[in-house]
Amino acid sequence: MMLPSIPITSKSNARVKALRASFSGKASQPGDLLGLEGEHLIVEALRSGLTLETLFLREGSESVLDRPSLAGLAASTVLTLSRDVFASAVETTSPQGIAATLLIPATQPPASQPQSVVLVLESLQDPGNLGTLIRSAEAFAAQQIFLTPDTVNQWNPKVVRASAGSVFRIPIIRAPLAQIAAQLAHQGSTVYAAVAQRLDSISLFEAHFASRIAFMIGNEGAGLSATALALAQARLHIPCAVESLNAAVAGSTLLYEALRQRTQSRSSDLQSLHV
Repeated sequence: MMLPSIPITSKSNARVKALRASFSGKASQPGDLLGLEGEHLIVEALRSGLTLETLFLREGSESVLDRPSLAGLAASTVLTLSRDVFASAVETTSPQGIAATLLIPATQPPASQPQSVVLVLESLQDPGNLGTLIRSAEAFAAQQIFLTPDTVNQWNPKVVRASAGSVFRIPIIRAPLAQIAAQLAHQGSTVYAAVAQRLDSISLFEAHFASRIAFMIGNEGAGLSATALALAQARLHIPCAVESLNAAVAGSTLLYEALRQRTQSRSSDLQSLHV
């Protein structure tokens, strides 16, 4: 990869302004410019089949390209920025010396699959919670995430960082609750509403997650709306020593339990075939 020999030293340079704007959190639609900072996110984007629009290197940090994880790295444009200009354009207070922009890709919903697991997030506002749930959804084999329109932007830089790159790979659809409900009904999904511990809900330990399921997680403070609760076939709580859990912890726990049950069920089926 050929690198420019003269670093950009102006904070008002058009490319520097574009990099700074890409971290503003305003990018949300396919084709908008999204900023990535640090080796890990850039590697995750490339691993996900995405193409970098511009690669930015901090002056003196060019050796980062020698790392094995970045072998074969390519971008339409490669620019070196002086140390102060680079620091002025990125988000973190201790930048790693490498950043990039890419165009937000279009999301294609997956084909409906038997025994699929879906996550529905209503009105979540905390970027860290959303990013964590996106990461957990990929880790625990969920096939899709639905977001209501008032949920925090999944392309917010804080969400992207908290997802550790999973946001590039798991299909995320933003739609009104009624449209989400219609899609779930079409797929034949059993909808579980995650609620605080109370009498009108079943324990996670009593639930059996077979066939197609969807977990609904509500706003950090208010929980699920009455409309969302009315769409659920069952209300589900996680037995614990406190009344309720953080949205990201609750959703991750439900996803893990669904994966555990399905893995156990598959193992039992295989064992029965060999008896």
